Amino acid sequence: MSRVTVAQSAGFCFGVRRAVDLAEREAAKHQTLYSYGEIIHNTHETRRLEKLGVRTAECTADIPDGAAVLIRAHGVTRAVYETLEAKGCTVYDATCPFVAKIHRIVEAESKAGRRIIILGSKNHPEVLGIAGWCQNAAIYESSEQLLQALDELGLPPETPVSVVGQTTLNRASWNISVKILKKRYTNCKIFDTICNATDERQTEARSLAGRSDCMVVIGDKKSSNTKRLYEISASLCPHVLHIEDATELGTSDIEALRGLTVGITAGASTPAWIIKEVSNMMSAETRIETNEDFAAMLEESFKTLNNGDKVTGTVIAVSPTEVQVDLGVKHTAYIPVSELSDDPSYKVEEHVKPGDEIEAVVVRVNDLEGTVALSKKRVDQLKGWETIEAAKEEHTPVEGTIIEENRGGIVATAHGVRVFIPASQTGVPKDESMAQLVKTKQTFYITEINRQRKRVVGSIRQIQQEARKAAAEKVWETIEVGAEYEGTVKSLTSYGAFVDIGGVDGMIHISELSWGRIKHPSEVVSIGDHVNVYVIALDRENKKISLGYKRPEDNPWNIFTTNFQVGDTATVKILKFMPFGAFAEIVPGVDGLIHISQIADHRIAKAEEALTIGQEVEAKIIDINDEKKKVSLSIRALLDGTDEE
Repeated sequence: MSRVTVAQSAGFCFGVRRAVDLAEREAAKHQTLYSYGEIIHNTHETRRLEKLGVRTAECTADIPDGAAVLIRAHGVTRAVYETLEAKGCTVYDATCPFVAKIHRIVEAESKAGRRIIILGSKNHPEVLGIAGWCQNAAIYESSEQLLQALDELGLPPETPVSVVGQTTLNRASWNISVKILKKRYTNCKIFDTICNATDERQTEARSLAGRSDCMVVIGDKKSSNTKRLYEISASLCPHVLHIEDATELGTSDIEALRGLTVGITAGASTPAWIIKEVSNMMSAETRIETNEDFAAMLEESFKTLNNGDKVTGTVIAVSPTEVQVDLGVKHTAYIPVSELSDDPSYKVEEHVKPGDEIEAVVVRVNDLEGTVALSKKRVDQLKGWETIEAAKEEHTPVEGTIIEENRGGIVATAHGVRVFIPASQTGVPKDESMAQLVKTKQTFYITEINRQRKRVVGSIRQIQQEARKAAAEKVWETIEVGAEYEGTVKSLTSYGAFVDIGGVDGMIHISELSWGRIKHPSEVVSIGDHVNVYVIALDRENKKISLGYKRPEDNPWNIFTTNFQVGDTATVKILKFMPFGAFAEIVPGVDGLIHISQIADHRIAKAEEALTIGQEVEAKIIDINDEKKKVSLSIRALLDGTDEE
């Protein structure tokens, strides 16, 4: 009797799954797709992709100019991207999002003048790629090597040091190394870049190995994370087998498993079909009995999901492009960011976190590779239809986000359902662009639903009309002559400006816009301006309101008479000449006449003999006619000391 336990985390991680999916998609589009380095560390998977047209290139020189190129999951140096760009290649980036994040970290820290320390395998493609995004990085494979090297370097304690680790680094080694660096350097920044999936996989392997008589570790010999799983298992379990596929599992090995407690785990680059092949061989050859038949248990974990199935899972990891979900089966499930929400302002990091339970719909299943693509927004749509239908039935407003503009109107998404809003119902004037609404949240009524055609029509205008009507009723209840309002200029005509004062339009006549003379209201206000106005007349029967914009305190004549009187001297600006003298500005909006006889202390024929336009001169105020709003000035009075009238 034997007991077999298969690690739940065995097989492709989502970064590897993402890379393989990308390789398959692009290989189908191109006759030849070049992979810079092995796309993942698994010979079997590399050979399978080769049959699909993915050719591995060890260096950029092996890649023809203009070719389609796939960047491996482990990432590459910045120089590789630059070379491929220079060669005119089309690049498809399969770099694991966690690795790409490390590239950004070391690049920024290096530019900031900090020393970069990378903890990981010196010759591993991932580490080489990371080192290529910064200057003079120091790489250490173990805490012992790190300690020795630091003693030899003899860097001052205040040296600015930034530390990152290979995503598959052993957690225990990382912790020891970080402790050494923190103790050595006072200005040390630690970036924990070990992948969560790696942590979980290693933790589960440690637990499984500790309670098993034998461990079977499946994965490519070049795979760093598989090697870590083997090391962890070997430190806790007396009998560990590291195999790449079922063919390496000999009859003697299988016989030796009889009566033992067996644990099985697999590296992140190990395809599901290899794990299944190993399990089938073990079941067929040894008929190992378990607390739950091994073959049946594994088969259950690989159960087929169907398109359209509604599933509930737990979020394992979140990246800028995907959310990985644990469905409790061996399928690697993921939700592309584009399938999370229709809202263009949706931010993944604000709504989805590891550990969250999430509902989704299956949209694509690959049983051979053990992956399933999910969509959350389709679940939202199913629930959303009920909400939308209830909103129409009860005539209640719905809030949604405008996601696009088209020839007939705009499209909003509300509760996961697309809602078309015709141009006439957007509330946007004909001469204005509807694009201003895109990416904004709007409230609207649902006016039409055709579920068979999946057509929903809405109206923002109805909401605005109801709001405007309610506001207008409130204004008419309280409005009176002299009341002041803050309004918005809605339109301009040759004779005035119409202003919305809260649901009701009033008009400012052109004569009320400025104390000076203007030819058109646009000289003073523009559409959309916020203005302070006051009511100067009401016609309740015809619903007309006359508004004032000019303030008595802004009247130039009042400003003048407040500051000047007869006998005062003022600095004035010559504006224009007349046969009988010159007009000069005393304050903006108030001019005075300097008669030709009051310009100079001698006889002149024309004012321009003594003055120029724009010239500023001192003049004495010799008369103020308040009734006619006229002022007489004299320069001569200041020259000869006489008071001329």
